Amino acid sequence: MAAHRKSAHRKPKQRPFTGPAARTAATLALAGAATATSAGGAGAAPAEPAPTAAQVRAKVDRLYHDAEVATEKYNGAKEKEAAATRAVDALADEAARRTDRLNTARHTLGSMATAQYRTGTLDPALQLALSSDPDSYLERAAHLDRAGDRQTSLLSNIRRQLSGIARVKARADQETEALAARRAELDKHRTAIRTKLADARTLLATLTAAERAAYERAADAAHGGGPATSADGSTAHPDRAVTGAHADRSAPRASVAAPNSRAARAVSFAHGAIGKPYVWGATGPNAFDCSGLTQAAWKAAGVSLPRTTYTQINAGQRVSRSELAPGDLVFFYSGISHVGLYIGGGQMIHAPRPGAPVRIAPIDQMPFAGATRVA
Repeated sequence: MAAHRKSAHRKPKQRPFTGPAARTAATLALAGAATATSAGGAGAAPAEPAPTAAQVRAKVDRLYHDAEVATEKYNGAKEKEAAATRAVDALADEAARRTDRLNTARHTLGSMATAQYRTGTLDPALQLALSSDPDSYLERAAHLDRAGDRQTSLLSNIRRQLSGIARVKARADQETEALAARRAELDKHRTAIRTKLADARTLLATLTAAERAAYERAADAAHGGGPATSADGSTAHPDRAVTGAHADRSAPRASVAAPNSRAARAVSFAHGAIGKPYVWGATGPNAFDCSGLTQAAWKAAGVSLPRTTYTQINAGQRVSRSELAPGDLVFFYSGISHVGLYIGGGQMIHAPRPGAPVRIAPIDQMPFAGATRVA
């Protein structure tokens, strides 16, 4: 009996798997081991490899280009914001003038009412009956009628003034809403520019000194001419011009003559700007962005250009690349995000990017998008 109870608790002997059962067991064991390894190593996955210097340089270039695209949008938004501000100010002035006229009309009407109250009046028929001189009375009545007509005219004028002021105030409210939208758009583009430039600085900081020097040489070759002021893409506030960024102002001038005196003055101004720093949103005299430089150059020639690259391209007659003459505006990239001033010989003067001063560069270093002859 005891022996029987002991054998009842003894574990049965396991038989080894053979044939298909053995293969199935092995497969399950391997799968379980792989799952365990994957689960156990999930938190210790190898980090992504650091980007190469070439990848960093390519990304920095894209960030600078994106920042320039955002800069032109910022310039356009700033122009619209300025126009909206002028509209609001003009409507405020108009409302003030209308209110002054309304107050004058009210004062005149009040004076007339006071005078009538002080003198008092009898019923016109009774006055005529009691008058010893009917002719004089009729003459006075005619004056009273004219005064009444004047009073009626004043009341009508006051009603018109009130209606006009209400319309002006409604327009002012609309323009104020538009101004708020323009300022929000301005802030959005300003933030985008600063973010992209900060990202570019962060990426450049990951390069070694030798890699950064190589990047600067490549950037100089791409944008033409002398050394950039810095590699970090630093910039100043767009509304405050800065000095610095001394590039070679003695660069030889193009031998091709400008087609007219205004184009010659624009080219001369651009030569005088060589070495001044790129600052996004700047239009001179101490710093420029790309469209700010071309606008200032033609302003010196007595011609008013719009503010942005995508509006400047429509500010004159389109010309082909083979027809280029000094003073023409040359545009780059599919989004028309960069512009320079052609000076002849396949060269232009432009403001390249943050950290790179105004300089002479070949026009074939960027994707050519078109050209415009201003005058």
